[in-house]
Amino acid sequence: MVEAITASARFFQRDGPYPLAVVADTAQGLADHHEQLLEGVAPLQTAGPNEVSFLDNRRYVTVLDRTLASAVIVHPDLAARVPRGTVAIVTNEPYAAWARVAALFHPVPSVSPGVHPSTIVAEGARIDPSTEVGPLSVIETGAEIGPGCRIGPCAVIGSGVIMGRDCRIGAHVTLSHALLGSRVYVYPGARIGQEGFGFASVEDGFLSVPQLGRVILEDDVEVGANTTIDRGSS
Repeated sequence: MVEAITASARFFQRDGPYPLAVVADTAQGLADHHEQLLEGVAPLQTAGPNEVSFLDNRRYVTVLDRTLASAVIVHPDLAARVPRGTVAIVTNEPYAAWARVAALFHPVPSVSPGVHPSTIVAEGARIDPSTEVGPLSVIETGAEIGPGCRIGPCAVIGSGVIMGRDCRIGAHVTLSHALLGSRVYVYPGARIGQEGFGFASVEDGFLSVPQLGRVILEDDVEVGANTTIDRGSS
């Protein structure tokens, strides 16, 4: 492995092909005009004709010399090293460009609006009709879920939780006492807004201090799998 792992068709849907000009525009880079279609992305050492790759780490410049990719995203300093027959897509930020191009060929799966019949939705909860709610989830009273969200199976969205648009909530996530902005991704198994550990010492032991705060996740936040973020104490 050098720069990336080839996406498995078993797990990742692929769009395309796309003209080179579209790929270069997506990368926010510059490329010589060529009439060719690119069918996917791949690492330098395995990319073949009609695939695009990238180089961000200069330690692998010798791999660039041998690549068979149709196009490679590179920094201007390395454009001259791109082999004959391979188009250089030149940008000052190759890794960011690669992220955009990879997302072009492998977009996030679209939401399938609707609430699974096995979901429990409390009276007073508000779910936008464009949101997808997976099986065996629980949406408690007063929760507000914005448009375009996806809630995975067995998730619990607690009372009063607010979610903005286009959020992704993974399987077995628990959200409570939390306000989420737009495009927040919470990966499977995370626990957000649970009661933290606050204790006062007293003569006969410890006295639990009520945790009366909340958790605020602003726009474009991602929370990794099995992460715990307790709510504030006050």
